[in-house]
Amino acid sequence: MEETSELLLHRREKLKKLKERNINPYPYNFKRTHTSSGIIADFEKLSIENTEVKIAGRMLSIRLHGKTLFFHLMDGAGKIQVYVKSDEVGKEKFELFDLFDIGDHLGVTGKVFKTKTGEITVRANDFCILSKSLLPLPEKWHGLQDKETRYRQRYVDLMVNEEVRKIFLVRTELIKAIRKFLDDLGFVEVETPILQPLYGGAFARPFTTHHHALDVDLYLRIADELYLKRLIVGGFEKVYEISKSFRNEGMDRNHNPEFTMLELYQAYADYNDIMELYENLLNSVSKEVLGSTKFEFEGNQIDLAPPWRRLPLLDSIKEYTGVDLANKSEEEIRKIASRLNVKEDLSRPKGKLIEAIFETLVQPKLIQPTFITDYPIEMSPLAKKHREKEGLTERFELFLGGCEMGNAFSELNDPLDQRERFEMQMELAKRGDKEAQMLDEDFLRALEYGMPPTGGLGFGVDRMIMVLTNTHSIREVIFFPQMRPVENPAEGGEE
Repeated sequence: MEETSELLLHRREKLKKLKERNINPYPYNFKRTHTSSGIIADFEKLSIENTEVKIAGRMLSIRLHGKTLFFHLMDGAGKIQVYVKSDEVGKEKFELFDLFDIGDHLGVTGKVFKTKTGEITVRANDFCILSKSLLPLPEKWHGLQDKETRYRQRYVDLMVNEEVRKIFLVRTELIKAIRKFLDDLGFVEVETPILQPLYGGAFARPFTTHHHALDVDLYLRIADELYLKRLIVGGFEKVYEISKSFRNEGMDRNHNPEFTMLELYQAYADYNDIMELYENLLNSVSKEVLGSTKFEFEGNQIDLAPPWRRLPLLDSIKEYTGVDLANKSEEEIRKIASRLNVKEDLSRPKGKLIEAIFETLVQPKLIQPTFITDYPIEMSPLAKKHREKEGLTERFELFLGGCEMGNAFSELNDPLDQRERFEMQMELAKRGDKEAQMLDEDFLRALEYGMPPTGGLGFGVDRMIMVLTNTHSIREVIFFPQMRPVENPAEGGEE
């Protein structure tokens, strides 16, 4: 700690000396003409034409050799080497490097050449400081260590860990590819409220806030679903939204309380149409961004090429456990769950018990893309009743690499049936189910005006990117994941 304090004081002393020389350590701009990757790509042309370039970035390393020095400059496009010679920039200016540190932002003007080792380099004829770094880059950042601190100080993580930057660039490209795929199919991207008077569209506890001017409680949305369906009622036939949703629940490798969700709805479609759309979407974006439908996730080789397996929920439980839950009562399922050593609250209602059995004993084994279909009504308050199977709904979830990757329905558009489902949910709430869905009178009124047959899909974008980039936690693909408070935030230390 004492050594760190000395380093901080030393950097502040350098800052003071720069100001004493009338050098502004935080100027307003720099007219950059090239990036590091641009110089490397166009080296032959720049070299032949003897073009002067202006680059800017963070100094990551420096090697002094008497009256010459080399350093690496990192910008948003990559890294490039810079060569500085005292005779060429002037002795007084060259000595400014005594006041520079690793982490400082510099602007450099010069021409390009290759060193004896073949490295493309900018030979500086001028340079200036653009931002003085007062905190040193700690050694522990090298080698992807100390994940907790990496997540808390993502800005440092991004500075020095190239693989982390690449993951987030892939994230951006995947989202762009998803948008393009849907746009090309005629979907319209829309925006719906984040602050809602009633929450709905998912089984989750909401975050509650208060609007002082109206003196009412509001909720951060847990899903977009009910508002997007209102747009279908209003005449938009294909809509989607990529947005933030918020769920007041635990945090683990698959869950963050604030996350990015994609939801889409298509009029005159059912869940079979949405299965085909989802297959084609992931197949398309994986080929476009990753270059293949095949990738690795946690040691498993996965192939997204369609068609994917379709397996009814109760059949999947029977296949992987040998137990048939069809037509079983709540009490019978409770006893079965106990016999199967399911570590959940066994006082929960029937739908939650089936879900617990599936998540414990089936889901981890679903590595290749699999549509689990036809969920019991108790588990699906917003899905249409199955056209052929009594007591079930036309719903599917996608599972990939043992993770749930989306939820979809033939959407319930019968307002009387929907009211009964909401009332069932309110009864569950009375039994203590804090994730039960609310009865939304305005949504029911919208359905009473008539919603056409509709297929819908929602999936967590962060989790999808986690799997496609073979990372272990969604914290690796969210720039600033939620973290537990630390005792001393100024130090950014451990919990």
